[in-house]
Amino acid sequence: MKKWLKRIGYSVLVIFILLNIMMAFQAYNFTHFYTGVAKPKKPEEMSTKEKLSAVFLGIKYPRAIVVDSLHIPHQIIHLKTEDGLILEAWENVAVTDSSGIAKFGTKGTVILFHGHGNCKSGIIKEAEAFYNFGYNVLMVDFRNHGNSEGDVCTIGYLESKDVKAAYDYVIAKGEKNIVFYGISLGAAAVMKSIYDYNIKPTKIILEMPFGSLYDAVKGRLRTFHLPVEPMSSLLTFWGGMEQRFWAFNHNPWDYASKINCPVLLQWGMNDLRVTEEETNHIFKNLASHRKEFIKYVHCGHESLCKKENLKWIKTVEDFLNE
Repeated sequence: MKKWLKRIGYSVLVIFILLNIMMAFQAYNFTHFYTGVAKPKKPEEMSTKEKLSAVFLGIKYPRAIVVDSLHIPHQIIHLKTEDGLILEAWENVAVTDSSGIAKFGTKGTVILFHGHGNCKSGIIKEAEAFYNFGYNVLMVDFRNHGNSEGDVCTIGYLESKDVKAAYDYVIAKGEKNIVFYGISLGAAAVMKSIYDYNIKPTKIILEMPFGSLYDAVKGRLRTFHLPVEPMSSLLTFWGGMEQRFWAFNHNPWDYASKINCPVLLQWGMNDLRVTEEETNHIFKNLASHRKEFIKYVHCGHESLCKKENLKWIKTVEDFLNE
């Protein structure tokens, strides 16, 4: 009996070590992007074999390539974060009217932040909508995304510094009416930046922010239709350890407690990654006395503007004009 118990103990230990090694590699791949790598299928599009390969061997994600199809007169600018990284951004430039007077947007400036693995090219439709509403736009590539510097993505934790750099740039230009727009990772980074730096945007629009990094990991595993434990806990742990922060404390629903400006929170009802429960938790914790929670019936974890454009346009324009 002792011999069998000893064998079982060793087997459990080996499995535990192998599982931790596997999760450490998975966490690393999720926070790094690679050049020359083909874009992987979405988990929901993978076969069972492909899903198993992804779970055990990991997925390498390509670094997003910036494609400039923005139909707004604009220029490339560079921002420097407090930890020394150079970020690339697009900023609209003045347009000369029929009388020869150069004019910018008159209503204020919207600073836009993209999602995980994307870049400023992925939020062009949203930027053009804000521009047509009468706003200047600033579109930022997060660290380790697009054409910005950086070797790692921290799923919103250090990206809060990128948000602060963009905000400081616009403040330095004398802008008084600043609106943040963030989708997924971008929304989480916006919330953490407000929490960390006590910055004061006029309004913010948050689309599909995860409630906690742990829940974000669970959401990712859900798309593979796999049991979330113990993998979600191990992935969260190793993701934080590799980037030197305690990942279980990276919780946008906690950051919501310091957000007291008007907020438009939006979510797709077919979202497999972010649950309605998480979104309700965020909404409840928002300190703002003027907040809206809008659901999109036909959308998942994707661009709400592209999928349900007419509803998005009306909802967002009404919110900005209130």
